[in-house]
Amino acid sequence: MDLGERRISWAARAMPVLTAIGARFDDEKPLSGLTIAACLHVTAETAVLMGALRAGGARIALAASNPLSTQDDVAEALAGYDISVYARAGVDLGTYYRHIHQALDISPDLVLDDGCDLVNILHTERTDLLSRVSGGCEETTTGVIRLRQMAAEGALRFPVVAVNDTRTKRMFDNRYGTGQSTLDGIIRATNTMLAGKTVVVAGFGYCGRGVAERAKGLGARVVVTEVDPVKALDATLQGYEVMGMGRAAEDGDVFITVTGNRDVIRGEHLAVMKDGAILANAGHFDVEIDVRALDALGVEVHRGVRPSTDEYVLADGRRLLLLAEGRLVNLTAAEGHPAAVMDLSFSAEALAVAWLAKERAGLAPGVYDVPGEIDVEVARLKLAATGVEIDTLTAEQEEYLHSWRYGS
Repeated sequence: MDLGERRISWAARAMPVLTAIGARFDDEKPLSGLTIAACLHVTAETAVLMGALRAGGARIALAASNPLSTQDDVAEALAGYDISVYARAGVDLGTYYRHIHQALDISPDLVLDDGCDLVNILHTERTDLLSRVSGGCEETTTGVIRLRQMAAEGALRFPVVAVNDTRTKRMFDNRYGTGQSTLDGIIRATNTMLAGKTVVVAGFGYCGRGVAERAKGLGARVVVTEVDPVKALDATLQGYEVMGMGRAAEDGDVFITVTGNRDVIRGEHLAVMKDGAILANAGHFDVEIDVRALDALGVEVHRGVRPSTDEYVLADGRRLLLLAEGRLVNLTAAEGHPAAVMDLSFSAEALAVAWLAKERAGLAPGVYDVPGEIDVEVARLKLAATGVEIDTLTAEQEEYLHSWRYGS
């Protein structure tokens, strides 16, 4: 067994729910005769998902959703699953988009996306394939934001299920997965001690909340920046300091962007940061930290001073450390979410794909929530796999919850 196969086998051991779904798919063949083009991070956990879909009868082509996140040994091992893989770590943007086009050459019935790049290309450059595509799934917050805008403008041509927006995904993946894996990437890249440091978290959604919690747990003083007053209030009530980035830029030791928006850290912020400040991004695209502004400020750039770490020397001698070229730090400097986290996210995605295969003919173009029963089933299966028992409602409790006639 080569390294890629060992990594996939190791991940599968921590993914009992998806493994069980794969066994069910192998019996039922809910995807028989369908072609799927996927644009996802090519990791061992993704390989387990691809295996489940392949067991369900689908023919699959897979491209990477990030130029730096591919695990090359896993990509090679996937060829043994009879899956076409177009991905390699460290490619330039031209090659990245060429790989997405190659995956689309399969003429898909269904698409899986992580960031909406594949769907975007379908609607702009590969419109010849749109009449065949009958549905899709989107895995990440950034992608869902883009898809909802497409739907609002009437541009989206097929139904897409927002897998990112399930309760299990937001709780387990976005909060706990992003929180742990982001700090894992920062620590691997810099070997810095977070205890006693001031960590600035830009964005207090589900992902930002998880990053803030994990940093606080490691002894950091956590500062939150936000544009949403409700989320900012939530952060203050949880005990975090909240301030604008202009002020936080002078104060922070480690900066983590996790907003889904661009130019969160700009030139005016970089100009006032401390010597040795660490810049990391946990949002999907490499636009949250203005790397072009950093290039303009730097009089010297020392590439690879640590793994996934570039040092920018400014005119006054201060040094700023950019991790993972401003791309996803958890998947570039580390291995992404633990397999136990992706077990839930990819189980929801697998079941959503099967639901789409059955219901797609009756769905109009638009963004759809994952059916609630799928979310509940994934949580139930995960609890069962970990030996956790929960209560069930009595007949009297069911009646009480479904009647308006009972009072105090």
